[in-house]
Amino acid sequence: MDEGEIEIESVQEIELSEVTPHLARESGFPGVADLLKVARHGKGGNIYLICFRYLHTLRSESVACQVFRCSI
Repeated sequence: MDEGEIEIESVQEIELSEVTPHLARESGFPGVADLLKVARHGKGGNIYLICFRYLHTLRSESVACQVFRCSI
């Protein structure tokens, strides 16, 4: 990835049932299992959908969403 910055667009707590195959593919994973292997951190049970915008150094933009599971 080129140099740039990210800008958080939203952080939303979601249920595990909301982590669908479609969401996994949109997040860059082949499926839900692959997404959860990366997203699970520690013993936490909270799941967050974090949408962010990648700002290239030339200020062109792309938007992505990722699912993260973490404890509070």
